[in-house]
Amino acid sequence: MCIIFFKFDPRPVSKNAYRLILAANRDESYHRPSKLADFWENNSEILSGLDMEEGKAGGTWLGISTRGKLGALTNYLQPRQEPDARGRGELVSHFLTSDMDSLSYLKKVSTEGHLYNGFNLIAADLSTAKGDVVCYYGNRGEPEPIVLTPGTYGLSNALLETPWKKLCFGKQLFTEAVERSESLPKDILVTQLLEVLNNEEATNTIILVDADGHVTFTERSMLDKDTSCWETNTYEFTLQKTGDPVFVCVQ
Repeated sequence: MCIIFFKFDPRPVSKNAYRLILAANRDESYHRPSKLADFWENNSEILSGLDMEEGKAGGTWLGISTRGKLGALTNYLQPRQEPDARGRGELVSHFLTSDMDSLSYLKKVSTEGHLYNGFNLIAADLSTAKGDVVCYYGNRGEPEPIVLTPGTYGLSNALLETPWKKLCFGKQLFTEAVERSESLPKDILVTQLLEVLNNEEATNTIILVDADGHVTFTERSMLDKDTSCWETNTYEFTLQKTGDPVFVCVQ
């Protein structure tokens, strides 16, 4: 079960508050080849893991760019998959590399939704100057994408905010961690959010964006299909303003 929890507030009152807190897991089959999160070799603005499976290579399930574009994808649970459908991971990759704003991009995707198996797609434009915009579209739901109001959301393998038991339980734990976020050191917050995702899924990711546009991207990944062996990597950078250079810290 893929799960994404996120809270966003474009204009937090407190300087210690985060504009975006996102916690997600990816439960693709362990045998499906993928590349750990890193900045792309052919585009150093984009940070994400990558699908490496033949026919789907280059797609991703979650990524963010230094320009402030963020995309996240879950599959929609359906009884039968169309084998000739297009790879859903390209929906995130294409958004991260496009110049379209999030709502315009999802409107375009909504006209092509029939070409894919079921999916949910979050697309966001994070801008310190203009304010953050987060949009959603699912090709098994309403025909038009929506702009989300600031708040806390949960998404799994059904439509946004579908009250499945596991999603509701996880969202409550996520909300409790978020409520403590302003008083916690960042590393402790990341640890607690990873505990919310505490399971045997192949990849866990935490993304934090603070009031100044500083991004912390932490990925915890299973190694060699061994549920007792994990690797954690953290990347930090500040959202880019036009013409500004980008400095990246890797831990």
